[in-house]
Amino acid sequence: MSTEYHPRILLVEDDQNFGDVLKSYLEMHDYQVTLAQDGVSGMEKYRKTKYDLCILDVMMPKKDGFTLAKEIREKDTETPIIFLTAKTLKDDLLQGFKIGADDYITKPFNSEELLLRIQAILKRSIPKEEPEDERTEFEIGYYHFQYPLRILHFRKPGEEQKFKLSPKEASLLRLFCLNLGGVLTRAEALKKIWGEDNYFTARSMDVFITKLRKYLLLDGRIEIVNIHGNGFQLFVNEEKAAGKV
Repeated sequence: MSTEYHPRILLVEDDQNFGDVLKSYLEMHDYQVTLAQDGVSGMEKYRKTKYDLCILDVMMPKKDGFTLAKEIREKDTETPIIFLTAKTLKDDLLQGFKIGADDYITKPFNSEELLLRIQAILKRSIPKEEPEDERTEFEIGYYHFQYPLRILHFRKPGEEQKFKLSPKEASLLRLFCLNLGGVLTRAEALKKIWGEDNYFTARSMDVFITKLRKYLLLDGRIEIVNIHGNGFQLFVNEEKAAGKV
């Protein structure tokens, strides 16, 4: 059963009372909000989680909002940024937009106005999700894969074997089957199965790819190939069966 997605917002605001009130207000409107009180801690929190939107106060101790935004933009050109500021100087506005801000709102402001701006930005930046493919059984060459039971059944005339897969092996093979013949990106697999994309989860995924290749060895037509810099591709090479390669 699908659950509604609640966008993640990083709010960096040095005024504790104002930050707490704004965080509570946004959470009342179904946003997941992480609050930091200066630019240094804001960057630490940004590195740990993927956010759909950053709201940055301009005037902050340790590291101001403009500096923080520059550091974010060096790593990420996609996540929208809104600046909060008490200043209305044109030069500050221009500086914010040159850094890559998506919007700029001056204090004091109407909370509903901020909410509407957030909704407009997220509507543009968060892609609409396609309906989830709910298939759970697959035919891959001589194999029949039952995802709920985690059983991979090799069935060839005169030969038969069954393999019981681990939960991660089964989840990874299902993603491959859903993308049969196409490219399964490393990022998609890591996000859906491991929950995050980093060096350690990537190495773990490589181990599971090796295990799946061993399971699929009984049908010489089946290959999982590396697509350099992108991911992997599972396909059935029918030409091998015809003796053309």
